[in-house]
Amino acid sequence: MSAQDEIEDSSAPLIEHLAELRNRLIHSAVAFIIGMVIAFSFWNPVFNFLTHPLCNAMAERGQSDCGLILIKLQEGFFVAISISLLGGLVLSFPYISYQLWRFVAPGLYKNEKNAFLPFLVASPVMFAAGASFAFFVVTPLAFNFFLGFQQPGTVLDGDAGQAVAGIAFQGSAQEYLRLTIKFIVAFGLTFQLPVLLTLMGKAGLVSSQGLGAVRKYAVVGILVLAAVVTPPDVITQVILFTVVYGLYEVSIFLVRRVERKRNEKLRAEGLLFDEDEFDEDDDLYGDLGDGDGEGVDDGPDGARDDD
Repeated sequence: MSAQDEIEDSSAPLIEHLAELRNRLIHSAVAFIIGMVIAFSFWNPVFNFLTHPLCNAMAERGQSDCGLILIKLQEGFFVAISISLLGGLVLSFPYISYQLWRFVAPGLYKNEKNAFLPFLVASPVMFAAGASFAFFVVTPLAFNFFLGFQQPGTVLDGDAGQAVAGIAFQGSAQEYLRLTIKFIVAFGLTFQLPVLLTLMGKAGLVSSQGLGAVRKYAVVGILVLAAVVTPPDVITQVILFTVVYGLYEVSIFLVRRVERKRNEKLRAEGLLFDEDEFDEDDDLYGDLGDGDGEGVDDGPDGARDDD
């Protein structure tokens, strides 16, 4: 077989993989578009649901009017498109994950499939947990903080006093939606930290000892992350830092557990030995080769007799 034939034979599987990847991407894109169309049909109920934290915070302050305004003429359309994009991703994510699994699974061994599949299932669960935490816990606290900067206005007649300008909230629908989605996505992604680090630990890319050694750098990185992805709200930043740092410690525990199971499996297969066993072997070899003649008969000339 010539070198040209070998190159053509080796390129054939690559072309097949690229063709399969193209088909998977096309199927995923079609599912995403279908999800967008479905979400666009119900964008009003979804938007009303997303405004519950704001309306509840305003109701607690005695403000019954929970309306948002459209500053630009096309703003309402872009609000519907934003909700459609988010809803399309949520609705199509199970099918996209299935397409990803169908593309990756043929190249994995059985034990690798058993190891990768739980993480594929845990990822959307953790994202949903982070998004729920952001929507039901973080956003009410943040909106209460922001609404606290309002003040009622007064109008006084004559020179008896000075009028006070009122500060009332009249929020943009698009800005409110952008802020709420930012909270949801930020906390949803940060809740992926245990899944990502545990998967990396299972692949041997990180270790629990290494994660513990860089803990102080992780604290600085988490503080920077909390300052970037959240508004200038100290309460929200503290909550995000506490949650992410707690997830980091949970990740160290999970990686340590993965390492323990892997070491137990290797030890059962005889591929890993404890340090105590190596120390005992070293002591045994040291006793045999220390030259004091214990346990070994020497010849008449001081040479060792191997008989």
